[in-house]
Amino acid sequence: MADIVVIFDFDKTIIDCDSDNWVVDDLGATDLFNQLLPTMPWNTLMDTMMKELHSQGKTIEDIAEALKKAPLHPKIISAIKAAHALGCDLRIVSDANLFFIETILKHHGLTDYFSEINTNPSFVDEVGRLRIFPHREFTTCSPSCGDMCPPNMCKGVVLERIKASVLAGGRKRVIYLGDGKGDFCPSTKLREQDYVMPRKDYPVWEVICSNPSLIKAEIHEWSNADDLERILLHLINSIIFGLRTSSLLSSDCKYQTIPIISAQEPLTPRLAAPRIAC
Repeated sequence: MADIVVIFDFDKTIIDCDSDNWVVDDLGATDLFNQLLPTMPWNTLMDTMMKELHSQGKTIEDIAEALKKAPLHPKIISAIKAAHALGCDLRIVSDANLFFIETILKHHGLTDYFSEINTNPSFVDEVGRLRIFPHREFTTCSPSCGDMCPPNMCKGVVLERIKASVLAGGRKRVIYLGDGKGDFCPSTKLREQDYVMPRKDYPVWEVICSNPSLIKAEIHEWSNADDLERILLHLINSIIFGLRTSSLLSSDCKYQTIPIISAQEPLTPRLAAPRIAC
């Protein structure tokens, strides 16, 4: 067994979209979503949207069918299976929610490849409505990392817990893959012997480019599913066979000053309404 823990973000990393946006759009609720967006936090908004969809007669089966159509590239599937076959411990740290993630993984036969999913809890209540709750209660606590993380989830805290549990069992190497600004905080928690794989031209890549001194881990950027599979398996094999790697950060990653801004700052999702990719 390789002493490697591979941690994936989910939205725009495993699947090539934002799962929240995908469901709202597919079920025809974009206009309502845009109307409610300025009035409440994102996590609360998604719970409210599930209530509204339920009141319109949309069932949990309708939500599941929408999720099954979310784009997941075959190269991502093969990368996950190959990493698992090489003995890696695969985990997910995501600001989506458990029902969305488990539904997509089950549809593609990937459930058993992951030892742990860290995300916002969700469940189907007694009337068949999907309820979505924050990973942590953001009304009573604030992120320890300032404004890098959304108020409902600090991935850096989750990564520290994972590190504490896996490192207690011996020397482990961590590979972290993500795309959103919320993936920067956990990237700063990685050690020199670890690796971070930011998606090029996405928010985490931009913040890393402007704050390289805060990253101790070796940086290997990726742009698409082919890149992800090739680079991830190269890193895993390099660790297993003791080969040297070199940081792969493109020359167009300009080290200018880009401030680490609030997690609520608008970015560009699939919907017209903005959301940070986490």
